[in-house]
Amino acid sequence: MDLFEKASNSDLKNQPLAYRMRPRTLDEYIGQDHIVGPGRLLRRAIQADQLSSVIFYGPPGTGKTTLARVIANTTKSHFTSLNAVLSGVKELREEIEGARDRLNVYGRRTILFVDEVHRWNKSQQDALLPWVENGTFILIGATTENPFFEVNPALVSRSRIFQLKPLTDENLREIALQAVNDRERGYGKIKVEFEEGALEHLIDVAKGDARSLLNALELAVETSEKKDGVVSVSKATAEESIQRKAVLYDKEGDYHFDVISAFIKSLRGSDPDAALYWLAKMVHAGEDPRFIFRRMMISACEDVGLADPNAIVVVTSDAQAFNMIGMPEGRYHLTHAALYLATAPKSNSAMGFFDALSGVEHESQSSEVPNHLRDASRDSEGFGHGEGYMYPHAYRDHWVAQQYLPNELQGKVFYQPGKLGYEATIRDAVNRRREIQLETVDLDAFPENLTFTKKDKNREMWIKRSEQTRSQALSTLREKIFSDFDCIRSDRILVLNAGHGLMLWEAFRRTPEGLAAAVVSRDEDLQYINHHIETLEDKADKPQVFSSLDSIPSDYRFEHVLGRNVLVLCKNVDEYVKKIDSLCTEGSTLTLAETLPSEGSRLSDFLHMGPLQSTLMKAEKSIYDPAEKDRMLSGIERHFEIKNTEFFGFTEARIISEEDVKRWISASYAPALKLDELETQKMIKELTAQLCAAPVQWSVKTLIISATLSK
Repeated sequence: MDLFEKASNSDLKNQPLAYRMRPRTLDEYIGQDHIVGPGRLLRRAIQADQLSSVIFYGPPGTGKTTLARVIANTTKSHFTSLNAVLSGVKELREEIEGARDRLNVYGRRTILFVDEVHRWNKSQQDALLPWVENGTFILIGATTENPFFEVNPALVSRSRIFQLKPLTDENLREIALQAVNDRERGYGKIKVEFEEGALEHLIDVAKGDARSLLNALELAVETSEKKDGVVSVSKATAEESIQRKAVLYDKEGDYHFDVISAFIKSLRGSDPDAALYWLAKMVHAGEDPRFIFRRMMISACEDVGLADPNAIVVVTSDAQAFNMIGMPEGRYHLTHAALYLATAPKSNSAMGFFDALSGVEHESQSSEVPNHLRDASRDSEGFGHGEGYMYPHAYRDHWVAQQYLPNELQGKVFYQPGKLGYEATIRDAVNRRREIQLETVDLDAFPENLTFTKKDKNREMWIKRSEQTRSQALSTLREKIFSDFDCIRSDRILVLNAGHGLMLWEAFRRTPEGLAAAVVSRDEDLQYINHHIETLEDKADKPQVFSSLDSIPSDYRFEHVLGRNVLVLCKNVDEYVKKIDSLCTEGSTLTLAETLPSEGSRLSDFLHMGPLQSTLMKAEKSIYDPAEKDRMLSGIERHFEIKNTEFFGFTEARIISEEDVKRWISASYAPALKLDELETQKMIKELTAQLCAAPVQWSVKTLIISATLSK
């Protein structure tokens, strides 16, 4: 029977609970909110039936096949499936022929689901590649192994990768209750009660695996006594229904590398508790102790280094002792070495080698060995090799300042002594000698070295076209806002007052599996952004644009909200921030860049002292609001916790036109001074003569506000 073939009701009753309870729609799907939550890219693509080739990657029981089943129930395309364990090139060819006929005769697309796609060898995966390339198939692959290592790179490059995570305890509880209450597929027709701690035990031992949980739940319910129409599941029954879960560990798989990585990073981070946990996990799973010792020997020099030169001695001695003793007593030596490294002072100064290696690789020409350092035993008479060399042992403290680097590299520093342990005791001596050495070097040995990295001019050209009309100042401001912006690829970002999309495009770049959304205030901005959105090839993967906060779907939530000049002209800051609050999740960040007119240049700044300047300054007292900053901050503080505020300022050469003067005076200064028409025109004439003759240095101050939501 096909993996997704619908079973009859009688057949369904005979299927395991885990099979019966597989979600049929996205609304029934529980967990993996980071990829199928409201507003996420994958959810939008599934709902719009605009799916492109994807690969689902994650441990067993996280919903990869289930998600494919949901797509099968949603799409209008023909859906077919293969299991890479049971199928080969022959079966694939049959599917190819069927897909070609459907596309050519009926114009109907085919979605091919390949379960355990990493089980196919390279030639089998290659056989699939051209049909994905020409659109005959839309591929959905599922794998428990890292696709970047186990799947054909060409296939990976043509697919989006979505990583599924182990389900949370809350997800598992929701799945269990869904099964207990479902009358059609679960146990909703009977009453199931759990003794205190019984359901919690099932959830805890399942460790994020929904299939394991449902299998255990089914066994517990079916084997519990039914009395007065009620099935009571005791904690003892729950414990019998789900045994100790096997440690997820494959010595040749991706998790193997993840665990050893966690172990080494725990040593580097000086966390002995975490180090012992990951060490125990590896030993329990049967990892080769020699492999663990090899990695600890590397860590002894890479992460501890000269902060404790004895670290490599201890680890090597423990490794030798282990070879003599073996298991199980050898676990003491594994533990001894791990604890020594975890508690030792740390230094990565040995990384200086790679800086030196980079210097060698990027030399414009091979550097000559200085003459006094050359081998004098072979040709000192003919070429004077070795002449001028000063023998350090002949000098006080067995050291003398002389040149050791090639002339082209004089002044380069590769080794930076650490501040901990043994290295701290030699730090001052190394630096003092280095300073003296540099002071005594011939100045001719210090040529000017200028290096730069050429930027990729072809990167994302369509995005760059949308930014060409923006000023350098705005680009700099954007870089500053995003430089400290911490987001992941599946986050949802809302850009307020998006304008023509300067901030939106950067948010879009950073969230390829999430959502970039914008709120615009003018039809012109909406048309401008939509014009560029239409140039995107993937219609499902595009920013979403809204005309107001109220028009955003009620189930949308955002991890990050940012905007420029959102509150400075807002009449009711508190009410607006309250709406932002309603669109956020716990821990969401709010970043606003508000240009404050009261902090920047004013017309009076560009006039010499006199009656006209005094008149303008009088008007500016009522035009500019000195409390605008406090007003905004107080409105934000009612809903968010402000983490930081800082001013970003810049000065630009601005040419003031006669039209600018007319607009400013008529709209602001004349009403503030209560000028009549004649007085207004006189002021415009005087200011035009003084301000429009040459560019002025106009100062702009922008307040950057960073805040976090705690619900």
